[in-house]
Amino acid sequence: MKFYKMHGIGNDYIYFDCMNGEPENPAELAIKLSDRHFGIGGDGVILLCRSEIADCRMRMFNADGSEGKMCGNGIRCVGKLAHDLGYVKGTDCTIETLSGVKKLSFRLGRDGTVSEAEVDMGRAVLDGKLIPSLIDGDKVVDYPLEVDGEIYKVTLVSMGNPHCVVFSDPDELDLCAVGRKFETHKVFPDRVNTEFVKVIGRNKLKMRVWERGSGETFACGTGACAAAVAAVLNGFCGKGEEITVQLLGGELKIVCSDERVLMTGGATLVFTGEIEI
Repeated sequence: MKFYKMHGIGNDYIYFDCMNGEPENPAELAIKLSDRHFGIGGDGVILLCRSEIADCRMRMFNADGSEGKMCGNGIRCVGKLAHDLGYVKGTDCTIETLSGVKKLSFRLGRDGTVSEAEVDMGRAVLDGKLIPSLIDGDKVVDYPLEVDGEIYKVTLVSMGNPHCVVFSDPDELDLCAVGRKFETHKVFPDRVNTEFVKVIGRNKLKMRVWERGSGETFACGTGACAAAVAAVLNGFCGKGEEITVQLLGGELKIVCSDERVLMTGGATLVFTGEIEI
């Protein structure tokens, strides 16, 4: 099978063009190929598939084989792949995901390929039960959550998958140890992605992320959106204003309103290759 190694500000996945048929066991494929020593290496595997309701469909599998409903950095790369392979024309497209159909707008480079994409991520879900979590409330903002004997103030946001945002200096944490405890905390029945965020300026955030099923990654698009939403809810950033989220792999630009969250960032093809499955 031919594959495309792509990344969105360092959040790297292995992409397959499956418009003419999907592999039988993509979960096993993700586990095997994501290994950075014995496989291709990546945060997971993403499939570009046919859709009955959009220009194309995205399926995303984490490095542990679990299927994700949404991937903010991944969807920009899916849009780039669909455009650059000729499946979509122009500078706009729609992509079906397990969390609904998302709209994308492209910025093209001099060679006519996609260099950057804006994604309409839809409305942020704030209801505690819908995250999902076992915490009640229309909004769970600055909520004291005990994790391994320590109290953290958390804000819960779903951007198609569950996020727990903690405003704490990310450089002072043992992220591997703390992230695992958040991921498997009993209040999150489907596990959770956790963002540790520091406000470093007017509408500017610094973030590290622990993703369920993948561990720490260089970037997380939905996590950056969740961090921006949480910053607005906690009064750190302005609603409707552009928020810069600084991650290990680069920056994303986020604009939050009551109706939708817009995310803008790069999409990069690293290399192509073939692998025997």
